[in-house]
Amino acid sequence: MRIALFFCAWLLGSGAVAATNEPATLDRSTWPEQLLSPALFDVASRAEILTFARELLTSEALDDDALKQRLNLKIINIDEIDSVRRRMWLRLLANYDFAQQSCDQDASFCYYVDDMASLREQAGKFEVADDSFYAAWAGPSREFHRRYLDEQLRLAALFPQISSEIGLFGDQEFNGDEMNDRLFMLTFDSGPTQLPGNTDWLTDYLRKQSISATFFVLGNGLQGRLDKSSEAAVQALYKGQCVGVQGWEYRSHSHWQDWQGSILRSVALVRQVVPQNYVPLFRPPYGQRRADSTGFFGAQGLKVALWDIDSRDLAASLTAEQSAQRVLSLMLLWRHGVIVFHDTQDKVRSAVPWLLKATAQSGLGWEDCAKAM
Repeated sequence: MRIALFFCAWLLGSGAVAATNEPATLDRSTWPEQLLSPALFDVASRAEILTFARELLTSEALDDDALKQRLNLKIINIDEIDSVRRRMWLRLLANYDFAQQSCDQDASFCYYVDDMASLREQAGKFEVADDSFYAAWAGPSREFHRRYLDEQLRLAALFPQISSEIGLFGDQEFNGDEMNDRLFMLTFDSGPTQLPGNTDWLTDYLRKQSISATFFVLGNGLQGRLDKSSEAAVQALYKGQCVGVQGWEYRSHSHWQDWQGSILRSVALVRQVVPQNYVPLFRPPYGQRRADSTGFFGAQGLKVALWDIDSRDLAASLTAEQSAQRVLSLMLLWRHGVIVFHDTQDKVRSAVPWLLKATAQSGLGWEDCAKAM
């Protein structure tokens, strides 16, 4: 029975992946201004918030059958979709309130919004004129937000049968929603790479930028790195950074019989090798974990570290710059949160520097990894 259930879940998961469109990304060169000040960050933020809000409002007019067709699913969890929509509206309202505080410096995309009703009203009539300074951005942005919304609604439609970052199972889980405005956390999955590799380059680069990030390591990858170097070398590798765990190997921890052993072995190894860098955080591969696992994590003093800004850098269809542009667009939309890249991907060598350069003067902050979550 366990094998049959696992196979059905695998088929459902595989179908979900196969049916999705290419990851949403937005060419930031269509936006006519660089983010050279906090006020200009807010202008771009207001524009992205209103565009996404319009797409979200439009999606609510779809009945269940039309939504199934749009998401390419035969069965959807409409209650979870509605719950995700409600959370999105609340965050959009809070974010627009933050973004409009600089309207006295630049009034672009500033409209009367002081409650949910007025936000929905402005979203419903939001348009960018063909002769606007921002006209070249408007069409691509609408397409980006429609596709990104579909990504999120699809995750919601499958939750909790297929768990993901779209929902939380309890207080032991964290996805960045509660972080302060303009504050972001960099995280990297699936490392370490073998020597020499992207992890070496990335940790050195971040130290030079005086930025700390959380690296979620795989136990077997860390053991392989140890076998070819030493504990001292690994400690030097992660100097100034934080190290959490992603399990012993990169596989779903929602149906794996030994999921607890996978986590415990990884924690023991990290605490042995880099005790000064260890943070009690577990990043589930694919975001998949058991709904009844909160007791285990609480007993182990662990938090489940999810995310709300996915670079989608694993997608072969996205270049490094497209992945970084996607992240920047979502930073403007959500205004705070946890960003996920993979240090096993060569893309990080271009994507991360591009992102830091693009936001250097925008007034945002990077969370100290030791103080996060």
